[in-house]
Amino acid sequence: MSPQSDQLARYVTAELRALADPAKALAMGAYMKTAQAFYGVPTPRRAIIVRETRERFVPADQKSYERNVLALWKLPYREEQYCAIAYARQHPRFITPSALWLYERMIRDGAWWDFVDEIAVNLVGSVFGNFRAKTRPIIERWCDDPDMWVRRTAILAHLRHKKETDAAQLFDHCLRRSREPEFFIRKAIGWALREYSKTDPRAVRTFLTKNRQRLSNLSYAEASKHLARTKSR
Repeated sequence: MSPQSDQLARYVTAELRALADPAKALAMGAYMKTAQAFYGVPTPRRAIIVRETRERFVPADQKSYERNVLALWKLPYREEQYCAIAYARQHPRFITPSALWLYERMIRDGAWWDFVDEIAVNLVGSVFGNFRAKTRPIIERWCDDPDMWVRRTAILAHLRHKKETDAAQLFDHCLRRSREPEFFIRKAIGWALREYSKTDPRAVRTFLTKNRQRLSNLSYAEASKHLARTKSR
């Protein structure tokens, strides 16, 4: 751990401890269905801490960025790890293919939707969108990874690309995972398709019609929500 990483970790821990609320900590743990410890610090208060880290702990380069994120991620409380993800997001020039190893580690370690979805959409998804040719083979491998959360990430990484979405790859990923019984995969398929339907409703409608028997009821229902409120264009 570098001096800056150590200082960053100590700062975040001290700030969260000062705001700790044991009653809220219990409620947050129950809501997230995890035994991991919480301080009981809600998102708005954490955001203030994270904004301060952006000014006080600016990473000098890619390695510094990765060390700083990892220093926060290794801390034991869940809010400290939330701060790791938030800190990673606020330095976009370092959200590059070089950081995918780190994001993958966080996905595998976190293994729950509150961690994985933020990382998948806002970190991995950003890398995928901005460095598509370089990251395409990685996302392809992740779509078939033994770890369910990595597979979910491969699907959710397509979100928010709008007109830049690789529709052929998105549809392929959805079909490759369509037979899975896992709720979080079926939900991800529906979410990804629903989001893309806001950009190209006709393509999604055609895909859903053609593949209705291959999609779970959950995936189909989620994917159809926006289409049900709009006319096909």
